[in-house]
Amino acid sequence: MNIRTDLALEQLPPDSLPEGVSIRRRGKHFAITEIIVRDDSCIGVLGKGRGRYITLEGSDISRFSAYYEDMAKELAEELSHLIPEGEILVAGIGNRDITPDAIGPKTAEKVLATRHLQNELKDSEHHFLTSLRRVSSFAGGVMGQTGIETAELIHAVCRETKPSAVIAVDALACSDISRLGKTIQISDAGISPGSGVANARCEISQRKLGVPVIAVGVPTVVDMHTIVRSLTGIEIDRELPNMMVTPRDADRLAERASQLVALGINLALQPTLSFDEVQGLF
Repeated sequence: MNIRTDLALEQLPPDSLPEGVSIRRRGKHFAITEIIVRDDSCIGVLGKGRGRYITLEGSDISRFSAYYEDMAKELAEELSHLIPEGEILVAGIGNRDITPDAIGPKTAEKVLATRHLQNELKDSEHHFLTSLRRVSSFAGGVMGQTGIETAELIHAVCRETKPSAVIAVDALACSDISRLGKTIQISDAGISPGSGVANARCEISQRKLGVPVIAVGVPTVVDMHTIVRSLTGIEIDRELPNMMVTPRDADRLAERASQLVALGINLALQPTLSFDEVQGLF
């Protein structure tokens, strides 16, 4: 079956795990599934190379959830296990003018940028601010807007800022409509923007950038053929016209998802700040 998805969880064979793949499950406010791929031999089966793929599934990622703070902290904890010490670059991937693709840019603008504070406030009495981890954040747009590959932009910024790692945030595609806007995937294997919608761009990975890349994404679109297949059980002729579908409240989804992801990133990068302090940034 020609299933378009960025989620490693949706690419697992239903009957048995491929050799070299293991699964761990945990979570309190999220149902968390961690898939560990030990080598690249499973690319043909999973479409994923060596790395860790952590999927957090929740019934609601809205800021109005009764467990919103706990969910943000749980996300931060999962992220903190993957983020090394040192300066971090957060890159928002996607097109802010296309609502389902705006999660990356919307998240980047909510990340607390602190890289400049140590120089700007070195003679100030605000010692607390200068003690924060150095973080920079940007969203450079997509190639259709700039004529430059996103990977090239991030590589250029890394060359100048020399971060210890990159956190790349992007909108994803899934194959199960129940996961739209209710799932967050984290991976230390990098990202290939657009791969889930058959528009793959240059990969953003440690192999390309020379530093670890932690990919964070939320599915906002699903393939129409996949929807029909899941509802009817009928295999669709690949020659038939196809499209990607997004929820009608995609604008609200993008805003709420970006807030939660940004909260998790800020809490993971700045553990001395409380939830209320980080939330106050919005």
